[in-house]
Amino acid sequence: MQLIKFTHACVRLHDGDRTLLIDPGVWSEPAVFEGVTDVLITHEHHDHVDAERLAQQDVRVFAPELIAGELREKMGDAVTTVATGDTFTAAGFDVTVVGGEHAEIYEGLPGCANVGYLVGTSSGALYHPGDALFVPEAEVGVLLVPASAPWLKLREALDFVRAVAPKRAHPIHDRMFSEDIGFAGFDRWMEMKGQTAYSRIPIGSGADL
Repeated sequence: MQLIKFTHACVRLHDGDRTLLIDPGVWSEPAVFEGVTDVLITHEHHDHVDAERLAQQDVRVFAPELIAGELREKMGDAVTTVATGDTFTAAGFDVTVVGGEHAEIYEGLPGCANVGYLVGTSSGALYHPGDALFVPEAEVGVLLVPASAPWLKLREALDFVRAVAPKRAHPIHDRMFSEDIGFAGFDRWMEMKGQTAYSRIPIGSGADL
């Protein structure tokens, strides 16, 4: 089983003939959809979902209510609305929906739904939180930790990793960082203070799970 990292918050899971994609936003590479049958969307923001491009794919989509409604106008029954507490199977992977709200940026904004996904893998649950720092009750094998966002501080990211206590963590949501300085600074702090095995997956590369 392999986890592939793409630009920003987009990742893809491979296991034999099973391929699952999470959060292909407007910055995601065109190649993210290759071999994909099912897509998970955490919330409606364009850095997590490119509705126009997604509607051109022959895939099933699972998403919160607002963006699911928008996508259903273009994709019909290929779209399933999900909410906190739901469990289902996507691309042969067991998925549990957690969280529910986007992290606050300022004065209650953006005030929209955001779900996280716990995906069953051979290394335990892989957790993609979207734009939130919700700590699930489940044991997490692999955490995809947001690195840079208007709603996020480095201290909060470190506290989040410690609270989730995964076996390992990899960064996502990092398009706002410079590669030469921002990546290195975040990685150094995670390695020093994250209290878990931490590594960055280069864009387009994979990590075995």
